[in-house]
Amino acid sequence: HGQAHMVDVAAKQSTHRIGVATGRIEMQPATLALIESGTAKKGDVLGIARIAGIMAAKKTSDLVPLCHPLPITKVTLDLAIEDGGIRATARVVTTYTTGIEMEAMTAVSVALLTVYDMAKAIDKGMVISDVCLLEKTGGKSGTYRRTGRAGRSA
Repeated sequence: HGQAHMVDVAAKQSTHRIGVATGRIEMQPATLALIESGTAKKGDVLGIARIAGIMAAKKTSDLVPLCHPLPITKVTLDLAIEDGGIRATARVVTTYTTGIEMEAMTAVSVALLTVYDMAKAIDKGMVISDVCLLEKTGGKSGTYRRTGRAGRSA
C-alpha cells in the first residue's frame, strides 16, 4: 500500500562484497587548471573531495532512508583529471549480508559535490553527470559489470 519498509537481511549469508562506482564533473578549462595546480582559494580540492567521498560512504545509511548500515572494511576514492573535467571512482568493500553499491555511488556523488562546492565561486556552470555502478561482486545475485551506456549486466 505504498508503505516504506526496510528489507530483513538477517537470513541472508554474509559474503565478501565489492561495489565500484564512477561519475564525472565537467568544468571550464581555467577551473580545471586551478584545481590541478592546487591553488584554489579553499585549498586542495582533490584531497578534500577524496576525504568527503570516503566519509560519505560511511554515512550512506544516514542519507538514504532504507539502506542498512554496513560494516565497511575499505573505501578507496580516486579522482582523475580528464579532458574537460574530473572523474571520481570509488571502490567500497564489506563482508556482510547485503550489497555495498549505494555506498560506492554515495562516495562518488559527494566527492563530486565537494569539487563543485570548492570551485563554484569561479565556475557555477560545472555539471555533474554519469554517476553509475560499474561493478558489484558477492551475494546471491553474483557479479554485475556495467556494459555500455544502457547499464546492462554482463
